[in-house]
Amino acid sequence: MTDKITLSPEVIEKLEKLSHKFAKQGQNLSDYLEGLVHADYLSYWDYIELETLLSLQKPRTDQKDEMIFVTYHQITELYFRLILWEMEQINAGEVSNAAVFYDKIQRMNRYFKQLSDSFSIMTEGLDREQFAKFRMSLMPSSGFQSVQYRLIEILSTDLINLVHADYVLWLSSNDPIEAYMDNLYWKAGARDVQTGTKTLTLRQFEDKYDKMLLRKAREYKQKNLRKRMQLFIKKGDADIITALREFDQWANVQWPLAHFRVAVRHLVSNNQVKGATGGTNWRKYLPPRFQRVVFFPELWSEEEKENWGKSWVMSQVKKNM
Repeated sequence: MTDKITLSPEVIEKLEKLSHKFAKQGQNLSDYLEGLVHADYLSYWDYIELETLLSLQKPRTDQKDEMIFVTYHQITELYFRLILWEMEQINAGEVSNAAVFYDKIQRMNRYFKQLSDSFSIMTEGLDREQFAKFRMSLMPSSGFQSVQYRLIEILSTDLINLVHADYVLWLSSNDPIEAYMDNLYWKAGARDVQTGTKTLTLRQFEDKYDKMLLRKAREYKQKNLRKRMQLFIKKGDADIITALREFDQWANVQWPLAHFRVAVRHLVSNNQVKGATGGTNWRKYLPPRFQRVVFFPELWSEEEKENWGKSWVMSQVKKNM
């Protein structure tokens, strides 16, 4: 025989609220409480799926530092997921309060900052000789194929701001959205340097994701982050403008430059330049000063846009050549 326990008023109140909640859905609270009686406690390792998580790192070679490489890229994709999580809430119209909008932009800035600041794991943290060996086993895969990063771009701004500079003047507002998608800057950067034909890396990516990206581009044409920000910057909120400028810098200057630094460190030696595993022209694809991708052009002066990332790139090239 078990001792009877007197329920406190607080517990009784919570039970009444639960009963009301389940009753609205035609459910019986007693049945759910019965399930709790037999349910086990939740553990940390079950909650984060630790065993599954640790089973996802599958290096393709016997080079020990490949574990660092694959793990860091998986971490990157998880941060991208968090950025998209915040962005989707904003673009869905769930955020109408300026303070909440500012908070979500700052969250995204922190995620990008964490990624950029931690990129020394890839620059200083990888053995150059090991990297040179295992990277060739990864062809034709490339970080270029990160669809989540492409979604961040599409959800951030109008497609015209993602079009390669050589094609901007060819497009008009009357052109179909497919014309914009075909001429995005990153597609131009994934063509063979000599022939101009699409690399296998690009063809793989298009086969898997083009239809989905086109659907997303249509969905967010009128509700991307650039469109949503107009509701808040009209109020002249300097903090929001500063936060949006920081987001532009993290996504389109600091993050590409972090990759550029890795490429310079590992692919340039004694004036010899190695190609990327995906066949992309990384020397023109990664430096922001060539692409000048700007999510929110109205928040920057013409001089700022003209010098987009230029000084940083030149300093890194001179230091590593």
